[in-house]
Amino acid sequence: MKAKAKNKGLKAKDKAEAIKLRKAPLNTPTDLRAEATRDISGALNALLADVFALYLKTKNFHWHMSGPHFREWHELLDGHSGELLAMTDDIAERVRKIGGTTVRSIGQVSRLQRIKDNDADFVTPEGMLAELRQDNVQLIAEMRATHEVCAEENDVATTSMLENWIDQSEKRAWFLFETLRA
Repeated sequence: MKAKAKNKGLKAKDKAEAIKLRKAPLNTPTDLRAEATRDISGALNALLADVFALYLKTKNFHWHMSGPHFREWHELLDGHSGELLAMTDDIAERVRKIGGTTVRSIGQVSRLQRIKDNDADFVTPEGMLAELRQDNVQLIAEMRATHEVCAEENDVATTSMLENWIDQSEKRAWFLFETLRA
C-alpha cells in the first residue's frame, strides 16, 4: 500500500514539474533587439511554411509523375524535395537560435504559406514541372524579401543562410526551366 502511495506521489510531483516546465519561457539568449527577433522570426516562419508547402507539392508531383520521362523527372523531383526538406530544419533552428518560436502544426503552416497547394486529381508532367518552376521563382522572391529584413537588423548568419538557399532555389528553377525547353 505504501509503495502505491509513494508512486502516486511521485507521479503527481512529476506532473507538476512538467506543467511548470511547459509554462516556462524559452528565453533563448541573443544580441538582437526584441523587435528584430520578432520581425526576423516572423519572416522566417512564413518562409518555413512556404518551404513545407513546396516540399509537399514537390513530393506529390514526384509520387504522381507519369509518362515517357517518368524515371528522369521522378528522380529530379525526389532530389528537389530532399533539398527542401533539409531547409526546413535549418530555418526552424535559426528561428530558435535568435530567440523566436517557430511553427507548431500543419494548421499553422497552412495559415502562413504563400505557395499555393495543388490538389488536382491529375496534372500533366509538363504542368507539374512548370508549376514547380514558378513556385521556386516565388520562393526566391520571398527569400530575397526575408534577406532584406535580416540585413536591416545586421543578422549576418541568417542572411548568409538565405544566400545559400536562394542559390539552391535558383538551381531548382533553372533545372525545371531547362527540362521543359522544347
